[in-house]
Amino acid sequence: MSHSAFAAKDDVVDTYAYYGFTPDIVTNYISNRKKLGFVKISVELMVKAPEDLVVLQHHDPLLRAAILEILGAQTEDKVKSLVGKEEIRRECYEAVNRLLQQEVGKPLVVNMLFTKYLYD
Repeated sequence: MSHSAFAAKDDVVDTYAYYGFTPDIVTNYISNRKKLGFVKISVELMVKAPEDLVVLQHHDPLLRAAILEILGAQTEDKVKSLVGKEEIRRECYEAVNRLLQQEVGKPLVVNMLFTKYLYD
C-alpha cells in the first residue's frame, strides 16, 4: 500500500523539479598520458519546488564554473572509477549547495544526478 493512502488532505506533496545544464559540461582532467584526457557530463539538479528552477537558471554560470573547476582537478584514476565518479558527484553536489547558500541563503538542491558520464 502506498504512503499517500495515509496522507491527510492538507499534506503538501513535494513536486520535485529538475534543472539540466545546457550544453553538457566538458573539461580536461589530470591525465597520466601525453594526450589530454577529457570528461563530458550531463548534470541534472533536483529541487523540491519548480519555482527554484528560476534561481538555478540565474546562477547557472556560477554553478557550472564550480563543477568545471572540480572536474578539472580530478586525476585520471578517479575519473575512470565508479567510486571516484560518486566522490566527484558528491563534491559537485556539496559545492553547488554551498554556493546557493551564499547567494540565496539556502541550499536548494536535494540531489544531483550525472545522467551522462563519458571520459577519454
